[in-house]
Amino acid sequence: MIDALPDKGVPGEQILAELHEMRGADLPTHGGRLFAYVYDPAVDGLDELARAAYAISAQVNGLDPTAFPSLLAMENALVGAAARLLGGDRDTVGSVTSGGTESLILAVKAARDAHPEIANPRLVVPSTAHAAFAKAAHYLRVALDVVPVTGLRADPPAMAAAISPDTVLVAASAPSYAHGVVDPIPQLAAIAAERGVRFHVDACFGGWVLPYLRRLGADLPAFDLSVPGVTSISVDLHKYAYAPKGVSVLLHRTEELRLPQYFAYAGWPGYTMINPVISSTRSGGPIAAAFATLRSIGDSGYQELAAQTRDAVRILADAVSATDGVRLYAPAETSVVCLASDGVDLFVLADELAARGWHTQPQMACADLPPTIHLTVTAAVRATAPGFAADLEAAAAAARERGPIELPPLPPLTPEMITPALIANLAEGLGLGGGDFSRMAAVNTLLNAAPPALREALLTGFLSLLQRPA
Repeated sequence: MIDALPDKGVPGEQILAELHEMRGADLPTHGGRLFAYVYDPAVDGLDELARAAYAISAQVNGLDPTAFPSLLAMENALVGAAARLLGGDRDTVGSVTSGGTESLILAVKAARDAHPEIANPRLVVPSTAHAAFAKAAHYLRVALDVVPVTGLRADPPAMAAAISPDTVLVAASAPSYAHGVVDPIPQLAAIAAERGVRFHVDACFGGWVLPYLRRLGADLPAFDLSVPGVTSISVDLHKYAYAPKGVSVLLHRTEELRLPQYFAYAGWPGYTMINPVISSTRSGGPIAAAFATLRSIGDSGYQELAAQTRDAVRILADAVSATDGVRLYAPAETSVVCLASDGVDLFVLADELAARGWHTQPQMACADLPPTIHLTVTAAVRATAPGFAADLEAAAAAARERGPIELPPLPPLTPEMITPALIANLAEGLGLGGGDFSRMAAVNTLLNAAPPALREALLTGFLSLLQRPA
C-alpha cells in the first residue's frame, strides 16, 4: 500500500506515475466496451476541456454564492439548460447536486418538510424504482411503500391504491435503471395531483437522452415538467450529458415547492448556515466542468450523440436476439439493453464476455424477476457495437461448455451471523483474497441465491473488508 503521508514529500512526477500505475488496474472508461458506471461520448478534446474547466474552478467554494458569483452564474445556467430540455418554464427553479442519489434525497426531503403536520410521512414508489429512494427513506425516516410493477412498468391503479393520507411523495422512473423502460408518467402524475401529493420523476439515469430520442422518433411517453402533476424531476449531467462525475440537477416546478429543500440554522455563534443541497462546502470544479461540457457539445451535438446511442442499442439488441442461449428481457426502447438467460448461466456469460473485453453489469433476481445482464449504452458504443455479436455468440458457447455454477453445500446463514472473520474466509474461498475480480460467476451465484437481507449483509461485509488500510 502506498503511504499517503510519507515522512518527506514526494516529487510530483513520481506521484503522477504512481497514479497512472494504479489506474492501470481499472476497467477502461473509454472505448465503448464498459456497459456500466461511465458515460463516454467519444468526442475528441472533450476530456481535456473538462479538465481545464475543472482546474479553473477547483478551489471555488459553493458555500457562499455572494463570495463566488462565477459559480452561481454557472449553476443557474445549468439549471436553466435542464429546465428548457425537460419541459420547464419561467417559474422552474432547481439546484445542482453531486449526483442522482443526492437529488433524490433532496426531493424526498422537500416533500417531507412541506408537511410538518404529518407525523409518519410515506413515500410511494414502484418496485423498479432506484435503490436511492430506499436510501432517502432510510436517512430521512420516511416510510417506503414499494408497489409491484406490471410488465416492468409502474402500475397506475396499484400505485393509486398505495397512496394514503400520510403519503408526501409519489415517484417513478424515466427510465428505470435496471431495464431502461419509462413508467407511465402522465397517468401517475394525474393520480398524484388528484390526491394532492407531490410527484417526482427520477430521470437521473436517462433524462438527458430521452428528449433527443423522442425528437428522433422514439415512441416514448411524455415524462417531464410539461406533464401536469409532475412537481419535480432530476437528471444527472454526469450520465448522458457526458460531464465528469459529480453533477446532477434537481428541478422543481416552482420556487415555493423548492423552499422546503433548504436547510437553515442560525442557533450557533458562527455564520448562519443556509444550504440548498446536502453539502455545505462544494468544489466548483465539477460544476465548471459540466458547464464547459454542455456549452461545447450543444443541443445539436447531443442530438447526434443520441442518434449514435440509438443505433448502438439496435445493433446490440439484434445481437442478443440472434444468439442462442440469451434473450432480450425488456424492450430496448431507450439506452439500455437488458438480457436474460434462455439456457446459459448468465453469471458465467458475464465472465466470458469480460474475458473478451466486454464489461457488463449482472443483476440479481428480485422477487419474481429473474437475474439479468444490464448494458448501459452510450454514444461511444456505436463504433464497437458491430463486434459484439460474434463475441456474444462465442461467450454463450463457452458458457454452455462450462455449465452453470454449482455451489457447494453452505451452512444456513442469517444477516446476524455475518462477521468480518466469516467474510474474510468466504472471500478467500471464492478466490477474492488476492484482489482478482475478473471471475465473479461463483460470487454472483452465491449472492443471487441469498435472500435480499443476507445479500445486503454479505456485500456490506465484503465492502468493509476492502475498505481498510491494513
